[in-house]
Amino acid sequence: MKQLHETLSINAQGRRLYDITPQVVQWIKQSGIQSGLLTLYIQHTSASLLVNENYDTDVLVDLEAFFNRIAPDGDDLFIHTVEGPDDMPAHVRTALTQTSLSIPVIDGGVALGQWQGIFLFEHRHQPARRRVLMHVIGE
Repeated sequence: MKQLHETLSINAQGRRLYDITPQVVQWIKQSGIQSGLLTLYIQHTSASLLVNENYDTDVLVDLEAFFNRIAPDGDDLFIHTVEGPDDMPAHVRTALTQTSLSIPVIDGGVALGQWQGIFLFEHRHQPARRRVLMHVIGE
């Protein structure tokens, strides 16, 4: 059994979903792990991780529209506005999504479904450098 870890840095240019599948897939291929478990963990409270469809980009547009509806910027409900009107909605979006993912590694590859991709979901409007820890254990 061996373990490896690496930090993936993403320069998010504002609120949207960023497809990080290619970077993750490449890292797993280079790891030499044939069978195991990949864990991804984002070290932020205003961004999250998703596995979702990566075929039709309308899915990403619709997801953003949905989150705009349920966690709108500047909502009078929120008192935490230290970093601006998108601050608390970003935390709500993170709470409703995921900060970590576990994905099997099978035959040296990430075992995603045919239409699945891995996304960093940036919830703030301003650019930010985001860190995703990648950890794999296996053989």
